[in-house]
Amino acid sequence: MAPKLDWPRAVGIRGRYIKAVARMERQGIPIDTETLAKLLRDWEMIKVDLVRLMDPDGEVFQIQEGKAIFKQDRFANLLKKLKIPWPINDEGRPLLDKDTFSDMAKCHGGKITIIHELRKTLSGLRSNSLEVGPDGRNRSMLSPFASKTSRNQPSNSKFIFGFPAWFRGLIQPQKGCALAYVDWSQQEFGIAAYLSGDQKMMEAYASGDPYLAFAVQAGAAPRDATKKSHGEVRNQYKMTVLGTQYGLGAKGLGTKLGLGECWGAHLLKMHRSTYQAFWAWSDQIEAYGLLRGELQAPFGWRCSFRTNPNPRSIRNWPMQATGAEMMRLAAIYATESGLKVCAPVHDAFLIEAKTDEIDESVAKMQECMRLASEATLPGYPLRSDAAITAYPDRFGGGSEMWDHVLSLLGGAPSGKLVVSC
Repeated sequence: MAPKLDWPRAVGIRGRYIKAVARMERQGIPIDTETLAKLLRDWEMIKVDLVRLMDPDGEVFQIQEGKAIFKQDRFANLLKKLKIPWPINDEGRPLLDKDTFSDMAKCHGGKITIIHELRKTLSGLRSNSLEVGPDGRNRSMLSPFASKTSRNQPSNSKFIFGFPAWFRGLIQPQKGCALAYVDWSQQEFGIAAYLSGDQKMMEAYASGDPYLAFAVQAGAAPRDATKKSHGEVRNQYKMTVLGTQYGLGAKGLGTKLGLGECWGAHLLKMHRSTYQAFWAWSDQIEAYGLLRGELQAPFGWRCSFRTNPNPRSIRNWPMQATGAEMMRLAAIYATESGLKVCAPVHDAFLIEAKTDEIDESVAKMQECMRLASEATLPGYPLRSDAAITAYPDRFGGGSEMWDHVLSLLGGAPSGKLVVSC
C-alpha cells in the first residue's frame, strides 16, 4: 500500500485528525444525569402519555397493550383530510422514511410536525442506549471517515446529537462552565459557490442570507426584501437551494413545498438561469465522475463511483467531502490550541469553557474555523455563528416537546432551555 499512499496529507492531516478525534471523544458532552435517570425510569409510560397528550383523538396513533403504535392507514386518512400531497411508494402508500417525513414536516408544520416529533421520540431512547459515563458525560465513538464523503458517523443511538432535537435539553454545562455551539453559516452553499466559481452565488453568500438573495436575484423579491416581509418566498427559494444540492427533481421539490410539480419545475428553472456557472460545473462533475469513476476532495480524500453510480450523489459529493476536509482542519487547529471541544456536529462544534472564559474561547474557535475554511477554499473564508449556554441553563432545540416531557416527569429541573441549533 505504501507507494499508493499520499504520505504528507495522510500523516499531516488525517493522522493529526485522529488525535483530534481522541481529544474530542475524551472531552465528552455534559449531561443532566438526574433528569436522564428519570426519563429512563418512566420512559415507557411517558411515550404513551405523550401520544395521549399530542394525539388525543387517536388520528394517527393507537394505544394497544400499554404501547403507542403508529398506524399507517390512519396517517394516510389524515393526509387526505388535511389535503396534503405526500410522496408514495410503488404500492401507493405514503413514504415514511426519516428524510421524507422530516422534509414534509418542515414544509407543512402543524399536525405533521407533531406526528413527526412523536414518531422520532417513540423510537428515540432505549434503556442504556445513550452512553453516559460516571462523570456525567456522553461519549461515543465518532467513527471518522466512515462515510463516502469522509464525514464522521457516530451511532444515532449512543450520541446525543443523533436523538430527536428535544433530547438536547439534557445537555447542561457544569457549574461555573458554559457551552458554545459554533457553526459555519450556510457552509455547503459557500463551498458550492467557490468550487463552481459562480460569481452570483458568491454575491448571494456575501449578502449574509443567500436564500433571500437568490429570490432577489431571480426577481421573486424586491431588493429591499427582508426575512420578515418575504418569509414565504424565502422559504421556497431556500428549499430550492437545499434541494439542488441533493439533486432534488421538480416533482420532489413541488411535493416538499406542497405547491405541485409545475411550481417545482419553475423554481428549479430559476436556479438554473440564475446560477448558470454552478450548473455548468455540476454537469461537468457528474460527467467526470461517471466517466472516470472517481472524485477527489481538496486534500486528497478519494471516492470511487464505479459500482452502481448515483448521479445525484456524484453531484453532491464535492460539497460534502470539501466540508468534511474543512471540519478536520478546524478540529485539528482547535484541539491543538487547547480548546475543549466536546463534539463535532456536521458543520459545527460544541465547545466548553469556564463561564468567564467562554467569549474568548468562542473567538478562538471561530478563528480556527476561519483559517480552516480559507485553507480549504483559498481566499474565500466562510462565516460562522455562535450561541452560548451558561450554567444553569441548558442547551437545546424543540422546546415544546421538552416542556411536554418535563410536565409528565412532574416538574421542571433547574435552568431554562436555550435554543442553540
